Amino acid sequence: MKTKADIKDRFVIIMAGGRGERFWPLSREKTPKQLLALLGKKSFLQEAVERVLPLAPAKNIFVITNEAQLPEVRRQLPRIPRANLVAEPVGRDTCAAVTLGAALVGAHSTTGVMAVLPADHVIPDAKKFQQILGDAFDVASRGQAIVTIGIKPTEPATGYGYIRIGNELPAPEGVKKTKTTFFRAEQFVEKPNFEKALEYLNSGQYRWNAGMFVWSFVTITNGLEKHQPEMFAACRRWFKAAGNPARLGKILAKEYPAIRKISIDYALMEHAQNVIVADGALEWDDLGAWPTLARHLKADPEGNCAVADFIHVDAARNVIYDARTKNRTPIAVVGLRDSILVQTDDAVLLAHRSQAQKVKDLVRKLGEDAKLKRLV
Repeated sequence: MKTKADIKDRFVIIMAGGRGERFWPLSREKTPKQLLALLGKKSFLQEAVERVLPLAPAKNIFVITNEAQLPEVRRQLPRIPRANLVAEPVGRDTCAAVTLGAALVGAHSTTGVMAVLPADHVIPDAKKFQQILGDAFDVASRGQAIVTIGIKPTEPATGYGYIRIGNELPAPEGVKKTKTTFFRAEQFVEKPNFEKALEYLNSGQYRWNAGMFVWSFVTITNGLEKHQPEMFAACRRWFKAAGNPARLGKILAKEYPAIRKISIDYALMEHAQNVIVADGALEWDDLGAWPTLARHLKADPEGNCAVADFIHVDAARNVIYDARTKNRTPIAVVGLRDSILVQTDDAVLLAHRSQAQKVKDLVRKLGEDAKLKRLV
């Protein structure tokens, strides 16, 4: 029995086309959150690529982005072949990106096993993640399993979807047990209210759905054929053109705008009966909005988290971020509580922490204003 995925047959698709609107004014259309170095010297995308390089060769790593971000993606990832950095003509949610990724992988190897990963996650323990992902590659290579990495909840978060897990799966006969525990997936659950999230946390039977999947080329195309036949037909067409980047680009420009906009969770994961959950018992964060950044910054005694020349009197629990590159001056605050203050060279954001999700609405409003749309 095949027990391990050969490194030559391992592929990684990194989805990096999001706009990161909740991190405005630092995150913009051409340089969104995943292309920023908010917590160090490397961007989240660069960190995502570095985490998987021990598991798959650079020539087997693909990044799916959009036209506006493609130049910066190319600049940040010189080790990845240019043909592997692919721009979607328009955003069509994650199912279209997964389908495109499957076509790209299939053109290289129809026996390949592919991981689909977001570009903007914070995973401090890279070695632990590599062990879990490596085990997921091996399990996915053995048969028709769809493997998803479910993160063990640490709090009753209401911003994530959840997966209810079933029984622990034993290793197949004659195969050494992996360090990672695998469970049968029983149900995908939408973002819950606080009471439900607390119930899920206390039960121990739920994992956060982090949007990380591993499957073979055969498994994903079979799943699309069964549950999303139009996507499967598109995958076959793109597969035939994937070896010629110019030809593929023309076909995508013609076909992509008409592709159905749907997430891979709705399109496939909630229908599939062959889903296995890898137990993601590691520190993980999906930076959704400015307040989440505070979890990774050192706070002062009053709970203020600052990346700035910051001085205050009677201020508490604020997130202060100064991204100005020149003429940087101190940010002085008096009596401010539970707020977000972000300053860039051309804009300032001041918001209450509880309203951080509405920054996305603000970005939409900026885009509708002829004088301000340059800031989007």
